[in-house]
Amino acid sequence: MDYSEFENLPRREKLNKRGHRSVVQENEDDYSPAKKRNVRRPDTGEFRCRNCRHLIGVPDSGTRQRNHCPHCLHSVHLDNNPGDRASSCKSIMDPITIWVRNGEWVLLHRCRGCGQIKANRVAPDDNEVLLVSIAMRPIGQPAFPLYSTEE
Repeated sequence: MDYSEFENLPRREKLNKRGHRSVVQENEDDYSPAKKRNVRRPDTGEFRCRNCRHLIGVPDSGTRQRNHCPHCLHSVHLDNNPGDRASSCKSIMDPITIWVRNGEWVLLHRCRGCGQIKANRVAPDDNEVLLVSIAMRPIGQPAFPLYSTEE
């Protein structure tokens, strides 16, 4: 039997479990789980925080997307550039400090996996007590002694 006619089978579209279109190769040799993983899904804006496990909904503040949990202020290393979702790290990012950029508070996150530091704008519904706690950390835990033990 000659199988050459099956080498260049056409692609067909299927609907996945969520009802989104996904392109599937008829030929098994062309299928790769890595290729399927890189297909971008529509972003609903909802996610479950990987640190505190709260379900986080769509932001009310009018921002396009939320990039950290408003409860614990942790994030996930998803982007190499804002919005591209191309990072291979995918580790949890800890909030380490706050700085002010043009009068607006910005959270700095450090990735637990690769150590990269990213800046994320503070959202109006973020945990205010935790924000102030992070902002006060340098005063409460200075990197050097505030008084001399020598007399």
